[in-house]
Amino acid sequence: MKVFIETLETDQYRWIDTRYELGKPETGESLYRQEHIEGAIYWDLEKDLSDMASEAGRHPMPSNEKLVGLIRKSGLSADDHIIVYDQGGAPFAARAWWLLKYCGFENVYISKMGFTEMKENGAAVSEEIPEYTPSNYEPEFKNEIYADREYVKTVIKGDELGILLDARSPERYAGIEEPLDRVAGRIPGAHNFDWSQLVSHGKLDTEVDFSSVIQQNEPVVVYCGSGVTAAPLYAMLAEKGYDSLRLYTGGYSDWITDPENEVEIDREHQPEASDEDTRAILAKLIEEGYSGEMLMKKFEYEKSLLQDKK
Repeated sequence: MKVFIETLETDQYRWIDTRYELGKPETGESLYRQEHIEGAIYWDLEKDLSDMASEAGRHPMPSNEKLVGLIRKSGLSADDHIIVYDQGGAPFAARAWWLLKYCGFENVYISKMGFTEMKENGAAVSEEIPEYTPSNYEPEFKNEIYADREYVKTVIKGDELGILLDARSPERYAGIEEPLDRVAGRIPGAHNFDWSQLVSHGKLDTEVDFSSVIQQNEPVVVYCGSGVTAAPLYAMLAEKGYDSLRLYTGGYSDWITDPENEVEIDREHQPEASDEDTRAILAKLIEEGYSGEMLMKKFEYEKSLLQDKK
């Protein structure tokens, strides 16, 4: 599948600007209003590409109704050729790309270049906010590329064929550290491919090799913490010819909302509990979100308090 494109052409494509900065949510739209690729509209990660009122993870996927409303308001039609871009080497364009593919768009691509590189190479830019006539787009949702929590459970049980591929850092995957979610670890049985390995010199590198973690004919369910950084990994797999792909949009942050769901950690990095009392302490600390070195230190401290009481 052709996913990534390198062009400065503005007449033949509809352009979507998705620049964003995690932790500074107003930055992307502010940059867009200063200047953007001529004719581009702006889609915000949290306002447009997520449903922040949902409890299905930290960046929940918008409802089908919200997606249709966004597409129609943007004046997009099924026969449009669309290019999505961000600042380069970021996951936001891929998030929008995947949502458009889910909605049935065939001719949608991710720019290999970020905004600054396109501008430096002569792309037409403008500060004018374009207006498009709303469309009456009727989506054909591609549920075969989507995975929810229940589908992931079927993969873990072996009822559905598939490899779970975790796009987070090795440290988060192993449960050594967890800066965002309250429980450290991974979905049971998942493999790991840190999405940041896709980034080279500020852009996504299409020469990446996945053969060390998955084979070409294996069905793959990609996930990350909240469904955002898994999107460029999904997009790159599609570019490389993997054609049985799903994105678990809720990600690990959705998985752990159900206390019945198990998580895995690399045990060699965790303290050992020798009796029921210390096992209870360890379980409590993991539930509270401690991991890595901090978990080790806190566990030893809590054990010492327990010994003092004895």
